Amino acid sequence: MKANKISVIGAGNVGAATAFSLMMNKVASEIVIYDIDHKKAEGEALDIYQGTSLVAPVLVNAGTIEDTKDSDIVIITAGAAQKPGETRLDLVNKNITIYQKLIPEIVAQNPNSILLVVSNPVDILTYITWKISGFPKERVIGSGTVLDTSRFKSSIAREFNIDARNVHGYIIGEHGDSEIAVYSRTNIGGITFDEYYKKQRIKEKGFKERIAKEVKNAAYEIISRKGYTNYAVAVAVTRICTAILRDEKSILTTSSYLDGQYHVSDVYLSTPTIIGRKGVLEILEFDLAAEEQLAFEESANIIKNMIKESNLEWK
Repeated sequence: MKANKISVIGAGNVGAATAFSLMMNKVASEIVIYDIDHKKAEGEALDIYQGTSLVAPVLVNAGTIEDTKDSDIVIITAGAAQKPGETRLDLVNKNITIYQKLIPEIVAQNPNSILLVVSNPVDILTYITWKISGFPKERVIGSGTVLDTSRFKSSIAREFNIDARNVHGYIIGEHGDSEIAVYSRTNIGGITFDEYYKKQRIKEKGFKERIAKEVKNAAYEIISRKGYTNYAVAVAVTRICTAILRDEKSILTTSSYLDGQYHVSDVYLSTPTIIGRKGVLEILEFDLAAEEQLAFEESANIIKNMIKESNLEWK
């Protein structure tokens, strides 16, 4: 397999868990961890590297921005952390300042890499990264609702007592409070959600709404208990990196740049997207139910208004 290099920017809870997940899943042959707190990055890198003899040969180092040079993928987890009671959108102004300095430094060392943004609010920061970097839109991707979609499928599987891998559906839109559960396109083993639900003879009113709310609030529930989320998002990021480096052409709900799809333009939002070695290969577009389409457009407007309110001027 071709040697692959991945750099993780930020050695916080998400960055460290992501580097560990990448090592455990043998995704890259070299992992560089960068953090403004170099000692923290060194500690995380050393801790992860000491387990590599039990998994597979992987070089794991803490480094400077210069040490990330020629990475195949640069994963950006750096930024202000989400605090209890804060929404993802509350973080925007804190993180924009960080990105205005950070992104040019990354791009200078990695002009041909794929930038994978994980920090929240991810849709806004992915758009900002694209603007600042000057990269083609296909090579700037947000982790989006890959995790939310996994939560959605897992929640349905739990309710129906089936394997989550046999649930097929999507969470689209913002990775956050305005995300949409696409029940009109959800199926279980090829059976539409509504048909499968009817066969289960469940009498609960508001079943769909409850599941969608659980998925939307999942991060808040975890943050209220342990102060942050890190493990599941690390697995989601690893899944995206695997699809890229193995050129899988997998369909994942990454945050991708929309240019007219679903009647939405000039915004990053999550939609089913074909992901491969060059990044975004194709954004899939299908008919949504009327209420889903309206909610998707509203989600786009929320993100676009937040970007507008930031008063950033692009050079």
